[in-house]
Amino acid sequence: MSTWPTPFRPRIPARWSYRLHAVLATNRAYRWLAARLERSPRAYRVFTATERVSKEKLFGCRMCGQCALPTTGYACPMTCPKQLRNGPCGGVSPEGRCEVHPAVRCVWVLAHDRAVAAGHGTDLDLLQRPVDHREQGRSSWVNYWQGRDDTMVIEVRP
Repeated sequence: MSTWPTPFRPRIPARWSYRLHAVLATNRAYRWLAARLERSPRAYRVFTATERVSKEKLFGCRMCGQCALPTTGYACPMTCPKQLRNGPCGGVSPEGRCEVHPAVRCVWVLAHDRAVAAGHGTDLDLLQRPVDHREQGRSSWVNYWQGRDDTMVIEVRP
């Protein structure tokens, strides 16, 4: 039995996810909330546990602490068995199936289909920095609101 992640099909449409993200965009109130959460270890744990459960059920989130969902059509690249954050491997079948788990679609094929359908296809042109494993299990919302992941993506220009 494989211990590798299995590509996960998100449970809600990408359009809804993009709209929700717009509501949760960084602002003064969310920065204040993030700072308060970080000053209270118990509140931070509860918030992070809630984030983990909801994002895991909706998106297959693996709680890397550096969320790429907004740039991947809300298909979590960390569910790629090879944990590739910048596109599919060379083993994707012509039908879009995962090389490691052929019974399911490649998470990058899902990401492409979802991003394009939601009008965010160009988001896939952004280059994701490597995962900082020290952030594993931390709240990506708190990191986002505090501006810690502002350099997670790099715009690639032709």
